[in-house]
Amino acid sequence: MESSDTIGIISIVIQLIFLEGILSIDNAAVLGAMVSVLPRDKPVPYPPPLKFLLPFTNKYLGMQQMAALKVGLLGAYFGRALMLVLATWVIANPLLKVLGALYLVKLAFEHLSEPDQPGEETYLDEQRAARSSFWVVVLNVELADLAFSLDNVVAAVALSDQLWVVLLGVALGIVTMRFAAGIFTWMIRREPILATAAYIVVLNIGVELLLAEFYHIHFEAWQKFVISAGTIVLCVVYARVEFLHVLAPFFRWLGEGMGNLNELIDWALKPIVWVIKVIFMGLAKIFLVFYHRNKAESEDLPEGKAVLVEADEERIVAIE
Repeated sequence: MESSDTIGIISIVIQLIFLEGILSIDNAAVLGAMVSVLPRDKPVPYPPPLKFLLPFTNKYLGMQQMAALKVGLLGAYFGRALMLVLATWVIANPLLKVLGALYLVKLAFEHLSEPDQPGEETYLDEQRAARSSFWVVVLNVELADLAFSLDNVVAAVALSDQLWVVLLGVALGIVTMRFAAGIFTWMIRREPILATAAYIVVLNIGVELLLAEFYHIHFEAWQKFVISAGTIVLCVVYARVEFLHVLAPFFRWLGEGMGNLNELIDWALKPIVWVIKVIFMGLAKIFLVFYHRNKAESEDLPEGKAVLVEADEERIVAIE
C-alpha cells in the first residue's frame, strides 16, 4: 500500500470519527435518557431459567442502568455493522427509513404525552412505569439504535466505498457516543429537563428523516448537530428562566395532542401487539416445559415435581 493511500485511509477514518461524533450527540442524549429511569443499585431481573447469568452480568455489565447502557453500545455496533453490510439495500429501500422515522416519532409521543382528561394522568403514569422495566428499556434502546443507524450509515458510506475503513471509523465514533451517553445520564440526574429534551431531539430526528424521504429536504451533519444541541440548550434555558414558564399552557396543549395521537396509534396497533404477545407467550410456555423437564431429568427429581411445570404454565396463561 502506497503512502498516499495510507494517508487517504487515515483521513477518511478521522472524518468518519468526527462525523459519527457529531451525528451521535442525539443518539447519546436519547440513550442516556432511556437508561436514566433504571436503578443503579439493582441487578438485571432475569426470569428464573436465566438466573445463572447473573454472576456474569454483575461482573461484566454491572447493575441495571450500566448494563442497559453497555447493551445499548453493543446494539449500536451491531446495528451500524448490519446496516453497513446491507448499505446498498438499505439506501434502495426508503420504506426502512420511513418505518424508522415513524418509530422515533412514536417513541417521542409516548414520553412527551400529557393527560387531557381526569384520571388519565394515572393511566399515563402506569404506562410510563411499564416502559421503565429493564427489558422494555433495552428493547427500545436497540430499536432506537437501528433507527439512528439508518441515517448514520448513509452519511458514512458517502465518504468511502471500503467496508473495513467505514467500519473502523464508525466503531471508533461509537466509543465517543458511549462516554457521551454516560455523561448525559449523569447530567439528567442534576437537570431533569434534559430527559424531556432528549425525546424532543428524538422527535426532531424522526421529522428530519420524514422530510428527507417525502420532501427531499436534507440536512447536513453540522445542521443536525446544531438542531440537536440547540434543542437541548433551549430546554435548559426554559427550565432555568422562570419568565418563560408563561409558555407552559402551550406546551401542555402540545403534550395533550401528542397523547391523543399516541392513543390512536396504540389502538390501531393492538391486533399486531396481541399476535406478537400470543406468539411470545407460546414460545415462553414451550421453553419452560423443556427447562423443567431437563432440570428434573438432570437432578433425578420425583415425578411429583412436575407440578411445578403446570404451575408455571398456569401463571403464563394468567399473564395472557
